[in-house]
Amino acid sequence: MYRVAIVGTGGIANAHAEALQKASDRAKVVAAIDVDRDRAEAFAKQWSIPTAATALADVEGYDLVHICTPPGSHVELAEQALAAGATVVVEKPIATSLAAVDRLLAVEAESQGSVAVVSQHRFGSGAERLRRIVVEETFGRPLIATCHTEWYRDAAYFAVPWRGSFEIEGGGPTMGHGIHQMDLLLAMLGDWQEVTALAARTSRDTGTEDVSMAMIRFASGALSSVVNSVVSPREVSHLRFDFEQATVELDHLYGYTDDDFTVTAAPGFEDQVAAAWAEGPQGRPSSHHAQVVAVLDALDNKTVPPVSLREARNTLELVAAIYRSAFTARPVFHGDITPEDPFAHRMDGPGAPWATQN
Repeated sequence: MYRVAIVGTGGIANAHAEALQKASDRAKVVAAIDVDRDRAEAFAKQWSIPTAATALADVEGYDLVHICTPPGSHVELAEQALAAGATVVVEKPIATSLAAVDRLLAVEAESQGSVAVVSQHRFGSGAERLRRIVVEETFGRPLIATCHTEWYRDAAYFAVPWRGSFEIEGGGPTMGHGIHQMDLLLAMLGDWQEVTALAARTSRDTGTEDVSMAMIRFASGALSSVVNSVVSPREVSHLRFDFEQATVELDHLYGYTDDDFTVTAAPGFEDQVAAAWAEGPQGRPSSHHAQVVAVLDALDNKTVPPVSLREARNTLELVAAIYRSAFTARPVFHGDITPEDPFAHRMDGPGAPWATQN
């Protein structure tokens, strides 16, 4: 029975509490922690958690820490948990900069625990089937892909003090909203090689972008377009993969089931494609619970829980490359953002273009 502390008791913490409650035969939440004591106590009461506290340092006796605070505090809290010998599950994005992730990687390497980053869309049965198809080239090579996170966030959403800030949130929809779809894109297509991007603040009163668009070349030769938006009234999360023998599409919003996938075979490949798609896991939606189960399985087996900090860094490097390309009007290649680069320390580098216009 793993003892769990949840740090940060805002909205997303409820998804973590629910996921852990569904795994109550394997994990028990023993503490709820929030800088706002009233909020911590209310959350503890809601989820029948025995202890409420205002700091992780005030709590002992945990094996696993779930961090659900604003992004700017993730690394420091993860370091505290690792120092206590715990394994850490951190909400996305893992950090506000590549430099902060590299600092955490160094701490992780010297600790007994490890860091897993929430990427729940990797753990639905549909994504697992698709990943197997990609690896085995069952539908042939992937050629092109589209990855769209087109959501809508109004002025009230940005009224929360830490939102719309490169300092605390790390960025706009490229960082905080589209990162899940882009993570799933990378999980399918592997290493990215080159990015050319645009970003703009079109209508929201925010310090970050509210729209970005990117073109990505993968090491395999596949090409992808990416759109991240918080100004789109008809919301959708969309992924499409065009293989040599089939197209696979996924349309959902904040989570998917098997029914959200559409598979279209190229002429002459109908039977082969249908048979391949019918194989493998079925019936498991993407969810925090699916990833929590995978984390607990890894702990049982004494292996690194998914998604590893190193994998999450690759996704964050793509995010940083989109910002760097958009703000410098130049393509960015994988590995271009070195430790000395301003974009390694802030997603806006020396500052967003509109920051100097205010």
